[in-house]
Amino acid sequence: MTKALEKKFEEYHAENPQIYELFKKFSDDVCVSGLTKYSANAIFERIRWYVDIETNGDKFKINNNYRPYYARKLMKDDNKFKGFFEVRELKQ
Repeated sequence: MTKALEKKFEEYHAENPQIYELFKKFSDDVCVSGLTKYSANAIFERIRWYVDIETNGDKFKINNNYRPYYARKLMKDDNKFKGFFEVRELKQ
């Protein structure tokens, strides 16, 4: 991942805070179920399902390259999620 991609993520996140809120909500649902590790990819697909199928709100595009940034952000923001997602070293 490059600094340019990280900057794009930051811009996207600032313009679309609802995505992070859904990422947190669905990750919390997984924790409540008793799992201690999970896939950020699965959470992303759940977000897509929720927005496309379960709601009538505005549609959006979400870049798959942002997945590791959302995972890292959540693990940093909430200690309950520390180590919840497996992450690899970002390439600069």
